[in-house]
Amino acid sequence: MAQATARRRQKRISLLRVLGPGHVWALGVGIVLVGEYMGWSFAVGKGGAIAALIACWFAGLLYTCVAIIDSEVTSTVAAAGGQYAQAKHIIGPLMAFNVGLFLVFAYTMLEAANAITLGHLVQTVGIMAGFENSSDKPFVVLTIMTLAWLNYRGVYTTLTFSLVITAIAFIAICVLFFAVQPWSDAYVHHDQLLTELPYGWLGVLAALHFGMWFYLGIEGTTQAAEEVRSPARALPLGTMTGIITLLIAATMTWYVCSGLMPWEYLGQSVTPLFDAARLTNSTVLMVLLFIGTIFSALASANCCINDASRAWFSMGRDHYLPQVFGAVHPKYRTPYRSIVFLVPVALVFAYFAPLDQVITFSILSGLLDYTFMAINVIMFRKKWPLGSIKRGYVYPFHPLPAIVLLILCAATYFAVFLGYGTQLIAMMVFYIVASLWFALHRYKFVRRGEQFTMPWPKPVGY
Repeated sequence: MAQATARRRQKRISLLRVLGPGHVWALGVGIVLVGEYMGWSFAVGKGGAIAALIACWFAGLLYTCVAIIDSEVTSTVAAAGGQYAQAKHIIGPLMAFNVGLFLVFAYTMLEAANAITLGHLVQTVGIMAGFENSSDKPFVVLTIMTLAWLNYRGVYTTLTFSLVITAIAFIAICVLFFAVQPWSDAYVHHDQLLTELPYGWLGVLAALHFGMWFYLGIEGTTQAAEEVRSPARALPLGTMTGIITLLIAATMTWYVCSGLMPWEYLGQSVTPLFDAARLTNSTVLMVLLFIGTIFSALASANCCINDASRAWFSMGRDHYLPQVFGAVHPKYRTPYRSIVFLVPVALVFAYFAPLDQVITFSILSGLLDYTFMAINVIMFRKKWPLGSIKRGYVYPFHPLPAIVLLILCAATYFAVFLGYGTQLIAMMVFYIVASLWFALHRYKFVRRGEQFTMPWPKPVGY
C-alpha cells in the first residue's frame, strides 16, 4: 500500500510552469547565438566569404521554414519533447523514437562543441597572458559539470541566467558592428578582401554544411512547451522573435568578419568574432567580444542541457526508454535523472572528439529532424485540417514552406556528403541499428493506449 501511494505521489509531480516568452526567446537564441561566435567560419573555408554569405541566406530560409512550421504544430502539441511529442501524435512510435534520438544527439553534441570552444578560448587567452602550459581540458569539464548542476536545480533560474548572458552576447555583436564603422572604410575593406568564388558553385554547395551553424537549434524552443505559462502565445512569439534576432546577428557577423579578415584566414578561425575584435587593436572590444564568446558558449551549452534532457525525459516517461529517466525531482521539478545521465555522454565527446566532427554530428542530427518536420506538418494538415482543432498560430502558404524545407535539406545532405561522407553513412547506420533495437526489443514496453494525450477529434480518414 505504501509503495502504491508513493507511486501515485510520484506520478502527480510534473514539470513547473513558470516560463514566459522571454525565456522561450532565450532558449532559442541562447542555443544558436554561439554559431555567430564560432563554427560558421568553416563555411568560408569551404567556398570563400561570398559562398558563406550565400550559405547564410539559404540556411536562413531553411530555418525560417523550420520556425514557422514548428510554431504551428507546437502551439497545438504543448508537451515536453518538442518534435518527439509531435511525431508521437501525428506519425507513430518508430518515428517518434528516432526523432527523440535526433534531438538528444543534436543538443548533446552542440553542448560538447560549446565546451570545447570555451576551453579553447580560455587556453588562448592564458597563452596570451604568459601561461604557456595552460590546458583547455579542465575548463571543458568544469563548464559541463557546472551547467548540469544549474539545470538540476530548476528551470526558471537556468533560463533566466541564459536570458541575461544571451542578451549581453547579442549586444556585443551590435557594438562590434557599429565600432568598425560600416559606413566608412576605416576598418572594413570588402573591396579588397572579397574575392570571387575560389572553388566555384561547388564551394557554395559545400558551404551549406557549416552555414547551418548560423541558426542550428532554434527549434529547441519547443522543448519548453510543458514549462511555459501560456504555450499557445509564448512559443510562437518567442520562436519568431528569436529567428529575427538571429537573422540580424548573422548578417552583422558576416559583414564585420569578412571585411576584416582574408577568407583564407577566416576559414580556419575557431573564434571569428573574437579574432575580428583583436584586429581592431581595441582592448575594450577585445574584452567585450571575449566576454560575448564566453557568454554565448555558456548560454548555448546551458540551453542544450535543458533541451536534451527534456527529450530524453519524455522518451523515458512514455516507456520508449527505461522509465527511470521519466522521473521529476520532487523539490526542483526538473528531469534530474536525464540531466545527470547525459553528462558523461557530453564529456566523452568534448574530451576526445575533434571539434569539426562533433559539429558535424550535431548538424546531421538536426538535419534529420528538419526533414521529419516537413513530412510531419504535411501529415498534420491532412489529418487535422484548419478549423478541425484550435491552433495558436497558422503558418502561411502551405505546403510551400514544407516543400522548400525538403529541397534545402536534400541539398545540405549532399553538401555534408562532399566533406564528411563516411561520417554521414556511419550516422545513418547508427540510427538504423537503434531503430531495430526499438522495434525488436523496446516497443513491447510502450503502452500504445497512453500515447495519444491531446484532446483532438479523430483524424480525417480514421
